Amino acid sequence: MPKFRAMLDKGEKSMYKSLKLHGSAKRESLSALTKKTLGSGNMRKAVELPADEPDVNEWLAANTVDFFNEISLLYGLVWDDAQRFTKPGEGFPPGFEYRWGGGPGQKPIRVSSVEYVDYVLTWVEDQLDNEDIFVVNAEVEFPEDFKSYIDDIFKRLFRVFAIMYHQHFDVFEEMEAVEHLNTCFKHFMYFSFHFDLIDEKEFGALEGPVQNLKAEYDASAP
Repeated sequence: MPKFRAMLDKGEKSMYKSLKLHGSAKRESLSALTKKTLGSGNMRKAVELPADEPDVNEWLAANTVDFFNEISLLYGLVWDDAQRFTKPGEGFPPGFEYRWGGGPGQKPIRVSSVEYVDYVLTWVEDQLDNEDIFVVNAEVEFPEDFKSYIDDIFKRLFRVFAIMYHQHFDVFEEMEAVEHLNTCFKHFMYFSFHFDLIDEKEFGALEGPVQNLKAEYDASAP
């Protein structure tokens, strides 16, 4: 068993944020289907809209919750290490400084990477809890601009991955969690490629890995 799994089982490490539930039986079922397909080793198939699911928004919603939970777990592993970044501008990928702007009309503020990730995950959690966006009533339709919310979430979650890879990779190595980090990132990027969720200008922070994954994704097409 990898060291990080043993630590989680012992309660020595925990998810950075509480596990988010899907809020509906349908999304729970879609999440279970994703895990089953991932277990088969077919990453491309795991991100594709299931043939018997007519609503792409339900698929986007279910997977967004799952990615949030995975990233919360991963960041929980490096939370202690992240505390060394205390000043605005510290702890970001080389050549990058992510600033936090919570919404329209709000001026972005300079923060440290640990503050930035806290803002991001708290903000994503708030979006997931907002039933006007992530609707749970089968009789209620998703908002027309639902994908724009998903795009914003994925852009910011990508930045969390970039921070973890550049600033905390040695911690993942120490905890024998690199394979899990890489698998989660590959799944996240395949999903992003498939539904065109992240602007390419964001990819510079992880240019090499993203290019390699895009080539793999393209080559996996039927």
